[in-house]
Amino acid sequence: MTVTAWDLTLYAGALLVLFLTPGPVWVALIARSMSGGFHAAWPLALGVVIGDVLWSLLAILGVSWIVGLYGGFLELLKWVACATFLIMGWLVLKNASKTIASNSRLTRPGMWAGFAAGLAVIIGNPKAILFYMGMLPGFFDLGALRWPDIAAIAGLSAVIPLFGNLVLGLSIDRAKRLLSSPTAIRRMNVTAGWLLVLVGLVIPFT
Repeated sequence: MTVTAWDLTLYAGALLVLFLTPGPVWVALIARSMSGGFHAAWPLALGVVIGDVLWSLLAILGVSWIVGLYGGFLELLKWVACATFLIMGWLVLKNASKTIASNSRLTRPGMWAGFAAGLAVIIGNPKAILFYMGMLPGFFDLGALRWPDIAAIAGLSAVIPLFGNLVLGLSIDRAKRLLSSPTAIRRMNVTAGWLLVLVGLVIPFT
């Protein structure tokens, strides 16, 4: 391998930051978790993985070649990304009153429907496109990469977003169950009530 452990660690950190930045994948994952729980969310996470791997491979195998032929490619990509964000912003404003559940393409039941939604949302995700096409080449010397290096990079591109998306989907599912369970709500209210009483008793002595 030509890449070092430090190179991969830095890239893994960047992938984590990418995941923690809300975007279309978060919207899709929240929509499916709220509508069908974790069972509906994990197929979407698998679909996202395929897209993440495809984007990383495309960046590694294609960007250096394209830039070598067309020097203005990255400049063009910047303007395409700018237009994409403007269009996305306009669409969000236009549909600001609609709920997530109203998007039937995201909440359609079924494992294959979830997988297809995940693949579609990552393939068309401008945040992912900008990261893999614009930032990934800055972490590695693409011309020096060998197949073990490419496999390691693609593996990180798959594992870190997958783990994050599964944790997010499971967390939303647990929160949904908690808020829909009368017993859990009563327990939460009792705990909160006693904490308030405790604070009220402590205040005179502070």
